[in-house]
Amino acid sequence: MRFPGRRKHTHYFPVNARDPLLNRVGLEAPTFRTHVVGIDQTLVDIDARVPEGFLAKYGLTKGSSVVIPNAGAGALYDELLGEKLIQYEFAGGTVGNTLHNYSILADDASILLGVMSEEIRLGTSGYRYLSNTSSRVNLDHLQPVDGPIGRCFALVTPDGERTFAINEGKMNLLRPESIPARVFDQASCLVITSYLMRCKPGDPMPDATLRAITLAKDRGIPVVLTLGTKAVIADRAEFWRRFIADHVNVVAMNEEEAEALTGSPDPLIACDRALDLTDLVLCTAGPTGLYLAGHTDDAVKKQTRYPLLPGAIPEFNRYEFSRPMLRKGTDRPVKVFAYIAPYHGGPDRIASTNGAGDAALAALLHDMSANRYHRANVPTSSKHVREFLTYSSMSQVCRYANRVSYEVLVQSAPRLTRALPEREEGLDEEAYWAR
Repeated sequence: MRFPGRRKHTHYFPVNARDPLLNRVGLEAPTFRTHVVGIDQTLVDIDARVPEGFLAKYGLTKGSSVVIPNAGAGALYDELLGEKLIQYEFAGGTVGNTLHNYSILADDASILLGVMSEEIRLGTSGYRYLSNTSSRVNLDHLQPVDGPIGRCFALVTPDGERTFAINEGKMNLLRPESIPARVFDQASCLVITSYLMRCKPGDPMPDATLRAITLAKDRGIPVVLTLGTKAVIADRAEFWRRFIADHVNVVAMNEEEAEALTGSPDPLIACDRALDLTDLVLCTAGPTGLYLAGHTDDAVKKQTRYPLLPGAIPEFNRYEFSRPMLRKGTDRPVKVFAYIAPYHGGPDRIASTNGAGDAALAALLHDMSANRYHRANVPTSSKHVREFLTYSSMSQVCRYANRVSYEVLVQSAPRLTRALPEREEGLDEEAYWAR
C-alpha cells in the first residue's frame, strides 16, 4: 500500500530540501510526524520438541497451560538449551508483535512501553526480544527491572500435543510513573491488551495501563484494545463490556473472543453487538475470513460496487466503501460492515496461526496512522471533510489486513520478516489485490 506516510525510496536529490512545487506556491513542506504507542507484557515465545516423560519431570500436564515460578522456568530453559531441544525463540506479546509489524509496514516509528531486564546477556530472553524487534520500534522508554522478562514455553511431544508453561518473570512490574506523557503528544493511537488488566494483586501494570489510557484520552487519541484469549474475556465478560464502553475506541478480536464478549457465535452479529460498546471492530474468523464493523454518518456513507452478501444481517456490506468515524462525531450514526474471505482461499499449508490477528491489526493501525498524518499535513484535503478514523474505506482496510495476515500464516515466526511488495505503477487496485 502507498500511504502518504514515510517510505523507503532511492533518492538522487537532497531529501531534506523543501519540495520545489510547494516552494513555488508558497506552502510549507509537511512537518508533522506521528507514531503508534503500545503497552505490553514483554515476553519471549520458546518452541521446543520434547520426549515423552519430559513433562512429568517439571510437573506439567500434557495439553495444559500452567504458570511456573522463576526457579522452575530457569531449570526448564537450561535443560532445553543444553539438550538442544529448542526449535526457535521469538519475541512475543500481542502488542509487541503488532508494533513490530506496524513499523515494518509503515517503515515508521512506534513506541513500546513495558519492562526490560537491566542486565542482558547473549542468548537470554531479553537478548532474544531485542534482536527480534524492528529497529523502528522505539524501546528507549522501557522500564529496567532486576530479573528476567516473561517466557512462554510451548512444549511439543512426539504425538504433536502442545503444552504451555508460562513464567511471567518481571513483565507485570511496569509502574505508572514509567509512562511518560510526552510520547502521546503526536501519537495516532494507543494499543493495549486485555492481559494487562489480569495480574496478581499488587502488580502495578493495571494502574500503568489506566494512566496511559487517561493520557491518550486527554489528547483525543483513539485507544485500541486487543482481547487476548477467550478465557481471559469469559472470566469477566461484564467487566470487559464496561471497560470497553468507558475507555476503548477500537476492539480487535477473533471469533472465540467475540463470542465470549457478546454471547454470539456468529462473528457478524458479535461485531454488531460490539458496536454498541465501541466505535470500530476488527474480527478475524479463521478460515471464514475477516470482518470490519464501524460507524459512519448517514450523510457520507458510500455504497459498495461489489455484490451484496447474505448473512445474519442481510446485505450487510452495502456501505462497505464508507470510512469509519467515532460515533460521537456523527450527526446521524449508521452501522457499516465489511468482509473479506481469506487471501487466495488461505495458505496451502499454515505454518502457524500465532500472530496472524496481530498482523491484521497492524494493517489497520497503519491506515489509521496514515489518516492522522495526512489530516495534519493537508487539512484542506477532501479526504477530511469529516473526522474519519481511517485513510481508506472499510473495504480497502479489510483487503490490506487480510493480505498482511496471510504473510504471517505462511511462516513460523509470529512477526513479519519483510514488508509487502509495493504496488507496481500502472497496476489498478483490483489487479493488485487479486495477486
